Amino acid sequence: MAGSKKRVLVVDDNEDLRATVQALLQADGFEVVVAADGDAALALNRQHPADVVVTDLFMPDKDGIETIIELKKLYPAIKIVAISGWTSTRGSDYLQVAREIGAAVTLQKPFDPQELCRVVRKLTS
Repeated sequence: MAGSKKRVLVVDDNEDLRATVQALLQADGFEVVVAADGDAALALNRQHPADVVVTDLFMPDKDGIETIIELKKLYPAIKIVAISGWTSTRGSDYLQVAREIGAAVTLQKPFDPQELCRVVRKLTS
């Protein structure tokens, strides 16, 4: 039944957070792959497309906004969950921007782990 698992790609430059989210989603029955930045995420997704991408917004090199734009251009049907610990500054709400460019769901860090699992389950059903 391993072939029927939904694939989730987790993108975050924080290694501890990547490992935590990976373990959480694997325990919930998902196949999970991780990437430290947008470039690595796009390369992994080209090899084997994910059903859902969970991406941080603020990362070095290719950030989450750029990653979402490119993923939606290449894979219009892909489901994206944007996460960020940054709050609005100078009138810019980056989670709102993420929704406007294609994120299905946005979560503010720190988020409830069970809420993340619920969101991913809903997006893959």
